[in-house]
Amino acid sequence: MLDIGSGKRLDAEAIAGGKYASASWTPDGQGFYYTWLPTDPGIPTAERPGYAEVRFHALGTDPAKDALVHERTGNPSTFIGSELSQDGHWLVLGIYYGWTANDLLFRDLRPSGGKPAPGAFRPLVVGNKSHYEIRVYRDRFYVMSDEGAPRWRVFEIDPLRPERTQWKEIVPERPDATLEGYAIVGGRLGLRYLKNAASSLEIRELDGRLVREVELPGIGTVDGPIGRPDEDEAYFGFDSFTTPPEIWVTSVKTGKTELYSRVKVPVDPSPYLVEQVFYPSKDGTRISMFIVRRKDAPLDGSARMLLTGYGGFQVNRTPEFMAVIYPWLERGGSFALPNLRGGGEYGEGWHRAGMLLAKQNVFDDFIAAAEYLIDKGYTRPERLVLSGGSNGGLLLGAAIVQRPELFGVALCSVPLIDMVRYHLFGSGKTWVSEYGSADDPAQFRALFAYSPYHHVVPGTRYPATLLLSADADDRVDPMHARKFAAALQAASRGGPVLLRIERHSGHTGADLIKAEVEKAADRYAFALLHTGAAAARGAK
Repeated sequence: MLDIGSGKRLDAEAIAGGKYASASWTPDGQGFYYTWLPTDPGIPTAERPGYAEVRFHALGTDPAKDALVHERTGNPSTFIGSELSQDGHWLVLGIYYGWTANDLLFRDLRPSGGKPAPGAFRPLVVGNKSHYEIRVYRDRFYVMSDEGAPRWRVFEIDPLRPERTQWKEIVPERPDATLEGYAIVGGRLGLRYLKNAASSLEIRELDGRLVREVELPGIGTVDGPIGRPDEDEAYFGFDSFTTPPEIWVTSVKTGKTELYSRVKVPVDPSPYLVEQVFYPSKDGTRISMFIVRRKDAPLDGSARMLLTGYGGFQVNRTPEFMAVIYPWLERGGSFALPNLRGGGEYGEGWHRAGMLLAKQNVFDDFIAAAEYLIDKGYTRPERLVLSGGSNGGLLLGAAIVQRPELFGVALCSVPLIDMVRYHLFGSGKTWVSEYGSADDPAQFRALFAYSPYHHVVPGTRYPATLLLSADADDRVDPMHARKFAAALQAASRGGPVLLRIERHSGHTGADLIKAEVEKAADRYAFALLHTGAAAARGAK
């Protein structure tokens, strides 16, 4: 550890069970609140979220004696976390019910100077089945929520009068944009919006009055703003498909904005253009999609196209710089990213239109994207490569079994495949609010209807498929990829089906650059091989 004020190195302190700790420090830097998970191997991984506790650790003390701040929920479909206000006055605790709702509780720590103190948490909002995010400034709560506002709004709350009837709306929901994030910087609100899946940034007074819209370098994705509540400088990140990551600094008072730093990358984005198109899904819903391709690429179906998507858990897929796609672009390929239902680009209504019993909408949106790219001459089925991971791996699994003739190659990473049994493995129970559970009859029917593993048909010409997983993935169990690989290998009359298991690696990969480069090389080699010269001539 490092004392950043003095630069002095401190003795390292290891806390067993700090996997998702999210430390929140006291103002004096002598301790922090964190989420603790048990390490007992006798507790099944799928049950551990229900054992999560909030604890307090004082530097230099035995972690085994850390104070219990909030007990476990006992419910494996929930998770808990805490945050201490910067001044140490208020400890806020969230209980999260998957990705569909959360409760907020709080405790006044002013008498104890930010340290743990006796007393119960007070409820701020409990059982409303909506999302709530909170920032604390000068003993006021600023809460961003989708309660009654699918595209989100902001309230100001006096913690001495926390009843719901006393909340004051200061930033109403916008009909044309989704509020994606916010911060308190320079004594004002910094609000990050998405409009047609691209970012904008506003500065508002604490009462909600608009001060200005911050001028951005172009159409892309903003991260932030980040800054101190009482200091004028605020920083935000910006990038796009053709703009490597940049950090900009803006004066909250004057609006002056200038480049602070830029990442230098060994690629040349200038030969490529970015388009945003809109296409109808199966039910007529209008879907937006970004396409990256060479400026001189003909629309004659000859290009290899890498199509990716996610469509779940409110995850926004926006124009961001992805260095990993440039080896593909430099070999003449194109790239497409649709904003599928299930994400949050167009608000909570967009999310709910792609979850639970409506999950098939996500697959329909993705299939319609492929059909659009083929119809408009961007590619042909035999030159179309699908790529996705995790929930995006489920997306690919569904596409493989529902429309195997529509594409030539699938690169399917750490996927969910057996949707009837997913909740029994890994972190599956925490996703029941998103997917549903086979224990519920109606949800079972919906899950079984699209579960990729249960719809592999012998004798079908499936595309060439590379399944990628990790041997230490405790989020999505490798059994999904293994079962799907075996089923496809036994059933397919089409391209090869290979299974690649990364050793000593978790859900998001190994912490080794070499391993990530090797994995990317294997993916592209497989895709290039099976969209090669024979495929370019339309060979079957």
